[in-house]
Amino acid sequence: MSNKALELEKSDARIVEGEFINIKQSKVRAVEGGHVEMQRVCALTVDGEKVDASQSASCVMRANEISLNNGFSMVTVGEEVSLESSCSLVTAAGKSINNVSRSAVGVMASNTINAENSASFIMVAKNVQGNVRTILDWRSALALGAVFGGVFGLMKLLSKK
Repeated sequence: MSNKALELEKSDARIVEGEFINIKQSKVRAVEGGHVEMQRVCALTVDGEKVDASQSASCVMRANEISLNNGFSMVTVGEEVSLESSCSLVTAAGKSINNVSRSAVGVMASNTINAENSASFIMVAKNVQGNVRTILDWRSALALGAVFGGVFGLMKLLSKK
């Protein structure tokens, strides 16, 4: 990876690598770098130490520190994750999920979650602070899984006869 800043604007790229990457209004297949800044970018995978994405979409985003603002990510994995007015199907953080504000998350898992005016389907956390609406906590998800597993097992037994 090069140490100089790499800038891309209004282009299509397969793989972008560098220590400092700034991408604007582009489509990228894979981004890998130290500090990655993206504005209005569609990327398949993003790997980095620190990722700042604004009005961007990605399938998989992995970094130590992730900040997603007005964006979408299918899977977001990092040590510290911040979501503002964003949507993520799965978000997992080793340390904490901070500043989740006006966002929708399918599954949130972290040690600490700090959320304001957000919604999630399943939330698993040791400490939760703020105003977040969740459909299932870990106990409800476990009970629902047990019920579905029992019904599925019973149907399998009955279908063999």
